[in-house]
Amino acid sequence: MFLSFCVFLCLCACAYGRVCIHLQCLVETDPEGALSGFAEVVRMEPEKAEWGFKALKQTVKLYYRLGRYNEMMETYREMLTYIKSAVTRNYSEKCINSIMDFVSGSASQNFGLLQDFYQTTLKALEEAKNERLWFKTNLKLCKIMFDKADYGRMSKILKELHKSCRREDGTDDQKKGTQLLEVYAIEIQMYTQTKNNKKLKQLYQNALSIKSAIPHPRIMGIIHECGGKMHMAERQWAEAATDFFEAFKNYDEAGNPRRIQCLKYLVLANMLMESVVNPFDGQEAKPYKNDPEILAMTNLIAAYQRNDILEFEMILKSNRRTIMDDSFIRNYIEDLLKNIRTQVLLKLIKPYTRIRIPFISKELNVPEKDVEQLLVSLILDNRIHGHIDQVNRLLERGDSSKGMKKYAAIDKWNTQLSTLYQTITNRVG
Repeated sequence: MFLSFCVFLCLCACAYGRVCIHLQCLVETDPEGALSGFAEVVRMEPEKAEWGFKALKQTVKLYYRLGRYNEMMETYREMLTYIKSAVTRNYSEKCINSIMDFVSGSASQNFGLLQDFYQTTLKALEEAKNERLWFKTNLKLCKIMFDKADYGRMSKILKELHKSCRREDGTDDQKKGTQLLEVYAIEIQMYTQTKNNKKLKQLYQNALSIKSAIPHPRIMGIIHECGGKMHMAERQWAEAATDFFEAFKNYDEAGNPRRIQCLKYLVLANMLMESVVNPFDGQEAKPYKNDPEILAMTNLIAAYQRNDILEFEMILKSNRRTIMDDSFIRNYIEDLLKNIRTQVLLKLIKPYTRIRIPFISKELNVPEKDVEQLLVSLILDNRIHGHIDQVNRLLERGDSSKGMKKYAAIDKWNTQLSTLYQTITNRVG
């Protein structure tokens, strides 16, 4: 008797399977017929079970493709009633994730639908007490808000996520270290984007202090990349290089394409810290030395280390897409040019006690006023001992006391202008 019942169940399962496979074939050729068929599968089951859940999942996707969003949401709500007991937790999570990715990937312009979809999902997951998927769903919603630059809504979601990772006394629950790092990673991205370095530094330190987590290398890649950008903003080139190298290694381990970008940033930081070490000499970075995206940066660092200004500027101009189109790299190109011009200038003036500014201008391939500004900053930094004869357009080396007050005033004025410009830029941005 029991054996007969088992055979009956197997036959039913096979029948449902054949029906569903047939209906999936109709999705492209006869969507209305497929919808009717999926509805019939749901009705065929005496009580909520796996095949009805599968049929509802296909119906949700089909309604979405047809642009029938109200019917899609009604069907999705019905599908979510199955997750409490009709299907296993693992299978329901897999299906919900699949639908979330499907809808999120193609409904980015329909924010109202996305909002309704995620709110419906989160409510059902709360009722089903599925904390794990509730957490992951909120993270995905956070990512959508980040991509839309909706930092207000994003901050509200982050508060809920932080709350779920805390103990009753309000302190971080170190047992949830992995989840905490995921929250920190996306929050760090937000503060990097909004240039809130004070908050960024605090979160970065909090993230690195978590020792109980086993994070995905992609998460650590994000944290170290943002940490590198934070150090760059503070002009701490060596610390930035360390973070970019860690970000590169983590992204590389995760197979994430961001590894190439972080390798570019590592090269940038290395040049700014005037390191004589070529990052591509290391075994981790060496395989990427001839990557088409990286080749321009390897040539750039070679020209930089040779103090070849003309070659350096030519590489920048001829590789606009891979170098200059990255706004982060572009922010530091002037610093790089100043570094290389400084090295060439110091080498150029070494044999002379008096040297004409027009001659320096020609050798550096920059206007005379830029040469004068560079000379002033080097005199103030005590890297050149001398003064500028503006009447005769000369640099006279030796006595640096002449004109020091004037140079200091010019430098202070220049710094104030730069600070004002940066403040205005940040507010407009």
